Amino acid sequence: MLIYLLLQYGFINTCLKSLVVEKYGEETWEKLRLQAGVQDSFLTFEVYKDEITMQLVDKACQILGVPADMVLREFGEYFFEFCKRSGYDHMLRTLGGNLYEFIENLDALHSYLSLSYQEMNAPSFRVEKNEDGSMHLHYYSDRRGLCHIVPGIIGAAALDFFNIEISMEIVNQTEEEERTGKKEHIVFLVTQNPVFSYKERNEFSSSPQYLGDSEKQIENQLNKEDLEKAKNTIRDRGSSVCPVKKSHWKTIRGIITLGKGKLLRGFDPVYPKSLWIDTKTFCNGLPFHMVFDKELRVKQAGTRREMMPESWKQRPMLELRGQMIWMESLQCMLYLCSPLLRTLHELEERQMHIADIAPHDVTRDLILLNQQRLAEMELSNQLERKKEELRILSKHLEEEKKKTEALLYAMLPQHVANQLKEGKRVEAGEFKECTILFSDVVTFTNICAQCEPIQIVLMLNSMYLRFDRLTTVHDVYKVETIGDAYMVVGGVPVPVPTHAERVANFALGMIIAAKGVQNPVSGNPIQIRVGIHTGPVLAGVVGEKMPRYCLFGDTVNIASRMESHGVPSKIHLSSSAYQCLKCKNFEMTERGEIEVKGKGKMHTYFLIRNKTATENEIMGRPMKDLDSGHESVQSFQEGRTETIPSCHQPVTQTQPEKDQTPAIAMKYIDGPTDTQNSLKRRNQAKTADLTGKTYDSKSDGSLHGNQHADDGPCPLNRGRVKPATEEPQIRNVRSNFCTLL
Repeated sequence: MLIYLLLQYGFINTCLKSLVVEKYGEETWEKLRLQAGVQDSFLTFEVYKDEITMQLVDKACQILGVPADMVLREFGEYFFEFCKRSGYDHMLRTLGGNLYEFIENLDALHSYLSLSYQEMNAPSFRVEKNEDGSMHLHYYSDRRGLCHIVPGIIGAAALDFFNIEISMEIVNQTEEEERTGKKEHIVFLVTQNPVFSYKERNEFSSSPQYLGDSEKQIENQLNKEDLEKAKNTIRDRGSSVCPVKKSHWKTIRGIITLGKGKLLRGFDPVYPKSLWIDTKTFCNGLPFHMVFDKELRVKQAGTRREMMPESWKQRPMLELRGQMIWMESLQCMLYLCSPLLRTLHELEERQMHIADIAPHDVTRDLILLNQQRLAEMELSNQLERKKEELRILSKHLEEEKKKTEALLYAMLPQHVANQLKEGKRVEAGEFKECTILFSDVVTFTNICAQCEPIQIVLMLNSMYLRFDRLTTVHDVYKVETIGDAYMVVGGVPVPVPTHAERVANFALGMIIAAKGVQNPVSGNPIQIRVGIHTGPVLAGVVGEKMPRYCLFGDTVNIASRMESHGVPSKIHLSSSAYQCLKCKNFEMTERGEIEVKGKGKMHTYFLIRNKTATENEIMGRPMKDLDSGHESVQSFQEGRTETIPSCHQPVTQTQPEKDQTPAIAMKYIDGPTDTQNSLKRRNQAKTADLTGKTYDSKSDGSLHGNQHADDGPCPLNRGRVKPATEEPQIRNVRSNFCTLL
């Protein structure tokens, strides 16, 4: 069948991939091909090893959990439909007017297709009619174990082309030694059942003839005794493929009998009283013909070897193909044939020319047409290769695009980055309430003075990697890092009701994470100060070259003041942040009134812990032991302090080990349901004006608002008031952000 013809080519593997993807999904195919160790796509005219197809079938049986014969049968049915969709429908339909003629002409189809698929190794089919209307289909193939595909293909063709259902059973299976090696010989018993439409079935089933014959038909077709009888009949024939009762010559005559297509059945041939052609004209007109008797003695030939020119005798052996006709009156076989040549290259190899072939012989046209066909196939193959190269390049390009987008989204909010990519103007948006956090390293100036720059880089990188992971856990937006200062915001750029809770839990996680980073001067874990304030801000994109997503407003200043007036390893809260958290299961203590630069006296608080969440949840780590409580995580963090080379140790530029533990997002309830809120937040993120009121970008310079006369616009790298609890030392602090990434 066509499937065996194309088995060595990529066409068959492409069909197998299409079957798996269509019926079982893309994921199943990906799993199948990875286990089989094969590529994702195949070129139609490329020759592949049979082992690839067999490996795919074997792995499909394991993954799907079905026997090999069922997989092959289903594959055969699907392959028939796949061939029809691929342009072979018309060719298959014209093979015969019934199933017998269809099977009888399969070898002729293979012979034609071999002109295009020159590396093919096609099977052979022979069919015999039985008196009860059934057939014996003989199948010969060099490939073993694929016979179960035949019932799938033949059954699909019978149903589609001839509207009949068939059942096929193996009645004999042997191996035969031939000139080309061993071949598998399978004999199928084929029984036919006509398929009627619903109306025809009702009319036919109610007829007396059907009622009388139905029992008999079921008995004849389904009775196991008939199958056993057929098997015994085949066994009685021994290794011969033909019945013992027939003589050898009767069998050959039965095989080469003229076809019984509709055209030949439509009229009777006319035989003249005398043959009006002389011997010389017959031999000149049919130079490649032969007549031989039962003893295979050549009685007549269009050309004899001794009659050829001397130079022709040294040429390669010429293969012939054609038709044999048994002449009963002469008891001889007539072989009308022509040279088996498919391409101009084969013609040149045999040192022949087109003129050496009889003018009426279609081999002349076949060679020229096939040469054109091969050129078209080569062009098609080149285009297919280019298409595959483009597909791979497109896949790589998509991967690189995702990497680029991931980097861009790490620098700017996703909806802002998308608008900038589309060339749109991103307008500033007002957020009525959000929570801002600042943090810095205690005694950072002293550390910088006593260590090499690379040690500072390693320490900050180790700390920021841990903090960045926490932003994923609590879904807060990292605005920027300047030196040792770290700034995040909750509720921007996507407004959420739980912005204060998110930032508070993030701050608790920062205190824990900082214990895992070593001070390169003292060797002890570093200490950080954290300040949090809640209030309104204005957010927008500033600049065209290296654009930054900036926050403006007095809320930024106050949050910075909370951090600069904080205490080491403490989380300093403003009164507004305290109001947002006091009913949210957080433990807080009152610090009292303190003097804040530019703000006067402010009542502030310290955040101690989350009463309900474990440290595992706050740190976004798997809950391995629900009863372990805070102590297990605390000890885990403290025992995992990362070593930074001290000031007296040689420094190597090794990257700190990144935390390989996957970040598990902490759950927050933002509104009626998580799903509704998620959709709402996603829609809000797509709008340019995030909370309604918009401002022209030209007014950015005046967006700081509500600042005291002595406070100024809070430029970067400005001086900061020394914390009351810090050791007496003058230092420059760079964490009062007004315009930040």
